[in-house]
Amino acid sequence: MASLTQSSQRATVFIAASETDSNLYYATKFMAPDPFIYLEIKGERILVMSDLEMDRAKSQATVDRVLSYSEIERKAKGRSGMGHGAVDIVHAVLREAGITKVLVPGNFPFNHASRLQELGYQVQAKKDPFYEQRVMKTAEEVRHIEAAQRATEQAVARAHDVLRRATIQQRELWLDGAPLTSERIKKMINVALMESDCVGQHTIVAGGEQACDPHNEGSGTLPAHRSIIFDVFPRSATTRYFADMSRTVVRGQPSQELKKLYQIVKDAQEEAIGKIKDGADGQKIHEGICHRFEKAGYKTGLVNGRMQGYFHGTGHGVGLDIHEAPRISRTGSLLQEGHVVTVEPGLYYPGLGAVRIEDMVLVTKDGCRNLTNYPKIFELG
Repeated sequence: MASLTQSSQRATVFIAASETDSNLYYATKFMAPDPFIYLEIKGERILVMSDLEMDRAKSQATVDRVLSYSEIERKAKGRSGMGHGAVDIVHAVLREAGITKVLVPGNFPFNHASRLQELGYQVQAKKDPFYEQRVMKTAEEVRHIEAAQRATEQAVARAHDVLRRATIQQRELWLDGAPLTSERIKKMINVALMESDCVGQHTIVAGGEQACDPHNEGSGTLPAHRSIIFDVFPRSATTRYFADMSRTVVRGQPSQELKKLYQIVKDAQEEAIGKIKDGADGQKIHEGICHRFEKAGYKTGLVNGRMQGYFHGTGHGVGLDIHEAPRISRTGSLLQEGHVVTVEPGLYYPGLGAVRIEDMVLVTKDGCRNLTNYPKIFELG
């Protein structure tokens, strides 16, 4: 298979753990919790693995060749200037191939880069997306994302059913004789995700004033009559692809002002989805939402030391990372067919409440396909 780099005179070098480095997993489809070496040299993709991982790498990794770390180390032993670290193993392989220039990802460890330079290599770092093709999702990748999204919807539906069964006592939600807490609902969602082979982390179930802080995960008893934001973004344990969905609900009787807040966010979100297509400008889509909110009287700014209004981006790419290119924001990106992006405007006003609604869509030539099937229902009864 052809190299993923653009120059046959320059090698790509990774020294990382694919469990935490999505670019490395994308290139190799091999999952490992400990750092290993991956090289792209003159069109060939090579892993250098420890004895512990050799057999598994040969059977699972989508590369051309798997080399033994210990074997390279043994052969190089005694050479002048040869050390015993991972970079020295890289050096042994690159020297044999006659390579003196290397391309590394932006998060490449500084000490490794310095050692390569000491050994005489020209080191160039490339920022994300390291592999540009990652932003263009294949049909298989879209299926993986949709599968994670279906699991997300099932988990959130289970949680919303519990909220419907809850009783209201002194403006709080109770269930089975005990306060219904954010922690209890988050645990329920995360367990449901596990049952579908997905892993939820930092799941948000935040109500009332907590919902006015977009990244507050929520804690304590959930409020009645006030908005509760659910933001669930699990990763598939089998494919490693993420999903992402936000819904805002209320159990009880919301105020007219809160109903109005929900409607303006929902309308803005659906209008933005209608603007997404190949060639659309993410910056203009974001600015359109900002303008709509301002025109409707929902101002953004610092009040009593706290931001209120609309103060985050409209969307981001989703794939092997929960946040990846492209962006629908004030810095923006041009959208292209094959992108999978979220659309998630929100408004946050302490005292009144907060609303955020988020779907994932696949950008198509003349529009987009919404990958989210879950209904947008504000009042749960």
